[in-house]
Amino acid sequence: MQLTRDAENRPTGWNLMAAVFALVLLTGGFRSLQAQDADEDPSDPPPAEEPVEENPFPDRPLARSLEGGTEWFNTSAEISIEELRGKVVLLDFWTYCCINCIHVLPDLKYLEEKYADQLVVIGVHYAKFDNEKDSENIRNAIVRYEIEHPVVNDSDGVIATNYRFSAWPQRFLIDPEGRLIGYHKGEGDRELFDALISRMVEYHRKKGTLDETPVRFDLERDRVKPGALKYPGKLLADEAGGRLFISDSNHNRIVVSSLDGQLLDVIGTGDIGADDGPYDQATFDHPQGMELVGNTLYVADTENHLIRAIDLQQRTVATLAGTGVQARARLPGGPLKEIALNSPWALRHLDGTLYIAMAGPHQLWKHELGGETIEQFAGSGREDVVDGPLEYSALAQPSGITTDGEVLYHVDSEGSAIRKVTLGDDGEVTTIVGPHDVQGALFEFGDIDGVGDEVRLQHPIGLVYHDGFIYVADSYNHRIKRIHPKTRVCEAWLGTGESGVALDPPQLFEPSGLAAAGNTLYIADTNNHRIVAADLETAAATEFTVEGLQPPAPVEREPVESDEPEALEVAAHQVKPGESLRFTIDFELPEGFKLNKLGPVGYTLRASGDQQLVAAEHLDARSEATKGEMQATIEVPLASAEGTGRFELLLSYTFCREGTGGVCRFDRQKWSIPVEVAADAEAEELKLTASPGRE
Repeated sequence: MQLTRDAENRPTGWNLMAAVFALVLLTGGFRSLQAQDADEDPSDPPPAEEPVEENPFPDRPLARSLEGGTEWFNTSAEISIEELRGKVVLLDFWTYCCINCIHVLPDLKYLEEKYADQLVVIGVHYAKFDNEKDSENIRNAIVRYEIEHPVVNDSDGVIATNYRFSAWPQRFLIDPEGRLIGYHKGEGDRELFDALISRMVEYHRKKGTLDETPVRFDLERDRVKPGALKYPGKLLADEAGGRLFISDSNHNRIVVSSLDGQLLDVIGTGDIGADDGPYDQATFDHPQGMELVGNTLYVADTENHLIRAIDLQQRTVATLAGTGVQARARLPGGPLKEIALNSPWALRHLDGTLYIAMAGPHQLWKHELGGETIEQFAGSGREDVVDGPLEYSALAQPSGITTDGEVLYHVDSEGSAIRKVTLGDDGEVTTIVGPHDVQGALFEFGDIDGVGDEVRLQHPIGLVYHDGFIYVADSYNHRIKRIHPKTRVCEAWLGTGESGVALDPPQLFEPSGLAAAGNTLYIADTNNHRIVAADLETAAATEFTVEGLQPPAPVEREPVESDEPEALEVAAHQVKPGESLRFTIDFELPEGFKLNKLGPVGYTLRASGDQQLVAAEHLDARSEATKGEMQATIEVPLASAEGTGRFELLLSYTFCREGTGGVCRFDRQKWSIPVEVAADAEAEELKLTASPGRE
C-alpha cells in the first residue's frame, strides 16, 4: 500500500458546506465496502415508534472491525465496534512523529469535551517509522501528548488496511448504529466534524438510538509517577554564564541550573497557558527550543504557537511573536504579533537575526532582533527533502537548528536528514547526510553510518555544533550520532541502539535535545525524564541532576459545581446503638453488561440532623465499597448514642460489556435515608438497587 502525507493546511476561508459535501458523499471508496457489508446487523436497534426526520446520512455501509491491533492503551481492554453502538465514533489514524497529527489533537479534545456523553474518539496508531511500532514508545507518546481517549497500536496495519487508510492524519466518522459516514484527510477540520457530529446527535437522539451514558477510560498518565522533570525537550548551555537552560516541556516551564547542578530558577507556574508576567505567574504550553542573546532568553513556545522573550534581569516573560492561534495557511510573514505561527520548535541566533525552525509549515523563518516583523526564510512549504535555493528547497518538519558562526545546520525529522543552509542573496539548502532529491525520500530511514547520501537516521530531532562536529540526537535510534560537516562522515557516538536507562554502557530513550559546554555534551533523555552528561573525549556518561528541583505544585482551580442526580427517598431505617449501618446495593445493569472489575464502586455519605450518629471521618469523603460480581456492600459504624438523622448516600460506579470490552459506562445514584438509632430496633440490612439512568 502506497502511503502519502497530506501536509496541506486548509485556508481560513475554506467553505464548510463544500467540506461537508466532500466528507459525507465520498461514496466512491465506500461503494465497494457497502457491497461487501450489505447484510444487516441483527443487533441494529428497531425503528422508533414515533416518526423522525429522514436520515441525513442514508445508505452507509457498516463500519469495519477494530480487531488486529497489537495492544490497546487508555482502556482496560480491547474495544470492538459493536460495543460502541449508541455512540458517535471518530477514528483518528495517526503516527506520533507527525506534526500534522499533533495539530489534530487539540481539535479532538475540543470535540471530546463538547460531546462528552455522545462521542467516543478512538486513536488508531499506524506507524511510519519502525521505532513507532513499539507499544512502550506509543505509551510514552500518549502521555507526552496528554491523550485521554483509547488508542490501539496497529503495528501490523490490519485496521489501516480494513479502512483503506491512505494519509496521516485521517479520520473516519461512524454513526451510533455502527455505520461508516465518511472520512477526511489533513488537519484544520474542527468545524467540519463539529457540524456533522451535532447533526448526527440530533437525529439519533430523536430516533432513540443515541446512548448518552457517560463513559470513563483508564488513562496511561495515571500510571506515571511524578518526577522533577517530565519529558524534557530542548537544552541550552551558557558556558560563559555557567548555566544550563532546560525546557521541562510537559511541566510547561523552563528550568535554569548551574553547570554543576544547582537550581537557579524556575520560569513558569507549570500550568498550561500563555500568560505573560513574572516568573511565578507566567505560563507556557509545552515549550521546546531556546536561545540566549544578552540577558534575553528566547523560547519556542511550541503548542502556543508563540515565541516568548524572557528578561533574565527583570525576571519577566513577554510575548515576542505570534497570535496564540495556529496558522492554517502558509503566509510569507508579517508584523510580529499579528502573524500566526505554526509550531515553532527550535531557535538559533546569528549576526543579529533569530532563526526559527518552524516545524508546522516545514520551513525556517527569521526575525531581525529589534525589528517589527517575522518572515519566511527557507523552504517552499512542501514537505520533502529537496536541495536548492532557499525559497525553492523543500524541508520536512525541521525540529532543531544550530550554527558554526557562518552557516546554519538544521535537522529534518520527517526526512531523517541533516541539512546545511548558507546565507545571503545566493543562499541555498544542501543535504549533509541522509536521502534527498529522490522520490520517497521521506520514507528512507534506518541506522546506517557512513558518508553523505548513504547515511540513514531515524527521525532525528535535535543537534548542536561543537568544536568542528555536529552532534545529532538520532531520536528513534536512541543514539547520539557525530557528523563531520565537511567530510559528511557520520558515526554512532553514544547509545546502544536499544532504549534503556543504563549508563555503562550508556542507553537513551528517544533523546531530543542537545547542548555543549567545555568538554561536556548535555542530552535531554526525553522518555527517561532525565538529563545525561557525556564526556566529549571518552563518551562516559552520568546523570545530570538539578539539586532541589521538584515537580510543579498542583494548580488550585475553581471548584466545579457537581451535577448530581436527584436523591431517591428511602423508607425510614432503624439500627441499634453501636452497630453498623449496613447497605447492600444490587446492580440492575443493561443486558450484556457487568461491573468493571478494575474500577471501584465509590461512595460519599453525608448527614443532616443529629450528625453525631456517625463519626466525622466517615462523612463527606469518598470511600470504596466492597464489590462483588453484581453487588456491593457498605458498612459504616455508628456511635453508641441513640438519636435520629438523615443520610444521603451518593454512589458512583462503572460498568462494561461482558467479555473483553474496554468501553465502560459511568453512572451515579443518590438516596436519601432517614435513620433512627434505638435500643429496641430490629436488626436489618438496608437493600438498595442501582440502575443506570434511574433517578
